[in-house]
Amino acid sequence: MTATETIAMYTARALSKAATARERLTEGLANRSVHLTTLMEAVLIGEAEAAPWEKLAKRIERHGVREGLAQQREEALAILLQYGGLGASTSLVVNAARNAEHDGLRRFLAHTEGLEAQGEPTPEPAPATPEATELEKCGLRVIRDTFVDRVGYKSRDGWRYATSVQGIRLDTSLGDLLIGRGWAEVDEGKPLAQGQRVTLTAIGRHILAD
Repeated sequence: MTATETIAMYTARALSKAATARERLTEGLANRSVHLTTLMEAVLIGEAEAAPWEKLAKRIERHGVREGLAQQREEALAILLQYGGLGASTSLVVNAARNAEHDGLRRFLAHTEGLEAQGEPTPEPAPATPEATELEKCGLRVIRDTFVDRVGYKSRDGWRYATSVQGIRLDTSLGDLLIGRGWAEVDEGKPLAQGQRVTLTAIGRHILAD
């Protein structure tokens, strides 16, 4: 699993947990017989766990996975070192929220340990553009810019390449060469007598685009 996939998995899990806790609290508020303490605590914990992952997602959008993750881990460590692990407020709610925040940050750091060095998929290098002479490029342009059919006749052996534009032709040996090199392809689904359409392959298009 790549770093991106791991982050996506933990983010989705944390957000789902927080959303579920909020839904249960909302349902509990409508029922006076339900004790809210546990439900409120679950919301504090869920939101605290989701917070660093939400921040990380925004940082990844701006800076990419490696830099965004490094920044978010640095922030989490700074908060833990600055405030320590225990609440110091006279409000029990504030203390509970702060302790939940610290626990969430610790879990975040544990889950992301070593992800900075975890490799992302290496994109395959683009194929090198084959060397083509000007004559070969001219033949590719004819195929690209006109409707070219490979046509054969029973009265003689072989075939020729017929174009749709008067005055423009494609030499038979050149057409065979382009097809043989994989720069063009022919649709052999029809008989030669009806004409077999010739088109450029991805390599042929790449040669002309280069």
